[in-house]
Amino acid sequence: MNDSTQAEAGKKNWWQRLTGGLQRTSSSISSAISDLITRGPLAPERIVEIEETLIRADLGLDFAARIATTIGEGRYQNLAEVQTVLAAEVEKVLAPVAKPLMVAGARPFVILVVGVNGSGKTTTIGKLAARFRAEGKSVMLAAGDTFRAAAIEQLKIWGTRSGAPVIARAQGSDPAGLAFDALTRAREAGTDVLLVDTAGRLQNRAELMDELEKIVRVMKKVDAQAPHAVLLVLDATVGQNALSQVEIFQKIAGVTGLVMTKLDGTARGGILVALAAKFGLPVHFIGVGEGIDDLAPFAANDFARAIVGGQ
Repeated sequence: MNDSTQAEAGKKNWWQRLTGGLQRTSSSISSAISDLITRGPLAPERIVEIEETLIRADLGLDFAARIATTIGEGRYQNLAEVQTVLAAEVEKVLAPVAKPLMVAGARPFVILVVGVNGSGKTTTIGKLAARFRAEGKSVMLAAGDTFRAAAIEQLKIWGTRSGAPVIARAQGSDPAGLAFDALTRAREAGTDVLLVDTAGRLQNRAELMDELEKIVRVMKKVDAQAPHAVLLVLDATVGQNALSQVEIFQKIAGVTGLVMTKLDGTARGGILVALAAKFGLPVHFIGVGEGIDDLAPFAANDFARAIVGGQ
């Protein structure tokens, strides 16, 4: 199998995982719209039903209202026509935020990974480490979630898998001090990428947010530009709550980009559209499973087609 054939197979495999992961969202949208279309001309009250369907999928109030109006003004004969229109509108919102994570201009390039408990931060770090290693970059991991022994152990396992050294301390250690040490050691070693894990912080816990601010402040003592990227990992299943998470973490840690995980476990994958419309932050990666290949760069066209059930 040559390189182009392998690349094509990989793309097809990812498309299958993406459409499978978003099936609950696309099915809920498609079945509702299909039901409305088969009942004849789209009367005003049935346009409201389409709007409510899109809102339930967490696509956002403004987007849902605009698309429902667009569909209502058209003379669509079947589901496929509506899916085409809907996919185009979703892509229009997502295309400006579908940006790759550019790792360049600093050595080490420091990526601080933040988010609430259970969002998939540590797993995402492991998958990113494996991706960077596959690209030939040297990687170091910092186990900054010192509140949970399990998180430290989990990161060590990912370090072994990806061939990346892990800087860790005992549970309960000062995470800011660990981040300082990790950055110092990464600079001395000439490491390309330093990935820093953090404790899962609920955005309404002031003391934990203060600790996150301290981590950022302390790293700047080693490198005034660090961290060079702050990735917020969001769990798609939380729906509208993701909006408040972005707002708070952006204020506290200066979020530069998003990673959306667990799109395979929800019928609310549309929250990514609402996030893009409200914040305009780059979406670098999305995840549709636990496997190492289930995290991939975000592509607006693929996501738009998958979420509405297009082919």
